[in-house]
Amino acid sequence: MLTKEHIADQFRQLQDNICKQLEIADGGGVFVEDLWERPEGGGGRSRVLQGAVIEKGGVNFSAVHGELPEAVAKGMGLGPTDFFATGVSIVLHPHSPMAPIIHMNVRYFEAGGGKWWFGGGIDLTPHYVVPDDARYFHQALKKTCDVFHPDFYPTFKQQADDYFFIRHRNETRGIGGIFYDYLDESKHGLSREQLFEYSLAVGNTFAPVYSELLRRAANRTWTEKEKHWQMLRRGRYVEFNLVWDRGTKFGLETNGRTESILMSMPPHAEWAYNHQSLPDSPEAQTLALLVKGVEWV
Repeated sequence: MLTKEHIADQFRQLQDNICKQLEIADGGGVFVEDLWERPEGGGGRSRVLQGAVIEKGGVNFSAVHGELPEAVAKGMGLGPTDFFATGVSIVLHPHSPMAPIIHMNVRYFEAGGGKWWFGGGIDLTPHYVVPDDARYFHQALKKTCDVFHPDFYPTFKQQADDYFFIRHRNETRGIGGIFYDYLDESKHGLSREQLFEYSLAVGNTFAPVYSELLRRAANRTWTEKEKHWQMLRRGRYVEFNLVWDRGTKFGLETNGRTESILMSMPPHAEWAYNHQSLPDSPEAQTLALLVKGVEWV
């Protein structure tokens, strides 16, 4: 029988494996670990890297439990209940504006009365959209999804488009990826064990794919113009995370560790009043692709 303790242990190992691969990809930085405990129950391991290629990267593991706050429970369609939640969450901000921001999360949630589900996904936020990179990224996600169910990629790709959408800007945060939540055995005919294997597969897709994207970006030149654009795009990233992201809200509302929750924030960002990109510029071309429904594969 698959237990919550086993799921948490496998997520710890996933964090270890990803950190090792990212240190190799960075070629200079080493993760610094910070252990923390949640007063209401559980805790985690926050790991941050400030390296040669990755300006700021966080790979967090948590396993927390306790009484679910009433407002959170109501938002999930639950009554008063205790809960257990565990997962790995990652955000990486590269130095180069020619390399993309990436986010990944895999998580498991269990409530009283036997209610459980998995959630997670990977999404990419390029400062400059490179179509070949976008196709490579989405093809890798589709390959992982197709092993488990033919509906996973198209369904979760659409859900990513809908979720990672900055409504007040009417633009997507990036080029999407896959996003799933409340995934249990009532959907797609898969068991809890199979859905856990799928979540691990998503997690194990992350590091090789991002390492390849960093390799591709390594020789792309840039100037202060591109760096300024990167800061503006980071500002959009912050806006989404603070205004719309459910994970950020859940962490804060359940008294999670603030430093770990806000690990996703970039080290530097900018906001410019009414910024307008020049027609047909690389920046304008990127903005034209920050819309829902782009089919990359």
